[in-house]
Amino acid sequence: MKLPIGKVPAETLKKTVLEYLGAESEDVVLGPALGEDGAVVKVGDKVLISAMDPITGALERIGWLAVNINANDVATFGIRPSFFISCILLPEESMEKTVQTICRQIDSAAKKLGIAVIGGHSEVTPELSRPVIVGCAMGVTEPGRYVTSSGSKPGDKLILTKEAGIEGTAILAADKYQKLKGKIDEALLKSAMRFYDRISVVEEAVTAFNMGGVTAMHDPTEGGIAGGIHELADASGVGVRIFEEKIPVAVQTSEICKVFNIDPLQLIGSGALLISAGPGSSGKIIDELAENDIRANIIGEFLENPDTRTLVRADRTVTNLVRPVCDHLWLALEQ
Repeated sequence: MKLPIGKVPAETLKKTVLEYLGAESEDVVLGPALGEDGAVVKVGDKVLISAMDPITGALERIGWLAVNINANDVATFGIRPSFFISCILLPEESMEKTVQTICRQIDSAAKKLGIAVIGGHSEVTPELSRPVIVGCAMGVTEPGRYVTSSGSKPGDKLILTKEAGIEGTAILAADKYQKLKGKIDEALLKSAMRFYDRISVVEEAVTAFNMGGVTAMHDPTEGGIAGGIHELADASGVGVRIFEEKIPVAVQTSEICKVFNIDPLQLIGSGALLISAGPGSSGKIIDELAENDIRANIIGEFLENPDTRTLVRADRTVTNLVRPVCDHLWLALEQ
């Protein structure tokens, strides 16, 4: 079977990737699993939480994204990331200035989040058409003082911070500027490019976790909000009902998606955070986030039957929640 561009499909992961996990270790508290954002490993009397993600579809601010995307994954456990490692792969004919630019971006993003860059690797790689950065972020916490993506329970509310397609909007506004120029308002396009500054979810993840009542969190990256919801439900073994009209979509995102004829809910969504919380806690979490100038909405609820994944549209019709085959960023970049 030929694989689609982007994340390896869940069924392939189950059949292949998750079957080959090396030696067993009693220090692995949480290893690879569908929908989980990272791993949890015992180190002495502490636990180390680590996450790894590549940046492959962006050119603008690629180093900035590498730090923030990986930091976000660690933050979904409710803890602040402390360390970062990267592997920088460059196309042939790359200039020294490119390496310097990427590393300055990594430095800037890491300093803003209080993260130490502790190592990595860089090389020029044959047959690459654009730079690729594989990042790994890590954080340390006490045993049991974290959440995972697998804690959602039937009846829990699903909270979304900010809105759909933030990262994809920033990437397309920057990398497809010439195609978009003249098709949408110039001021709107330039404001979309500034969506890069909204990529981090570290503050909202830590704030929500510290309020109590959070049962799971997840960072919707490739596959967007729709894919992230499925991954959260997969990890927890539950179903979900989502209300489309409750999912905010910025006008910048909506206009860019219209040009490329893509779905905002299937557009890479870093910058938003999915939070599962008990019914009695969700209101307090939303209020606390609002106190910190972070917009959040209840967009749905988790259900008992894991096979029930529905989207209630604005006209009250009910359809299955789409499970993205390919992030719509790739569809736009190919145009």
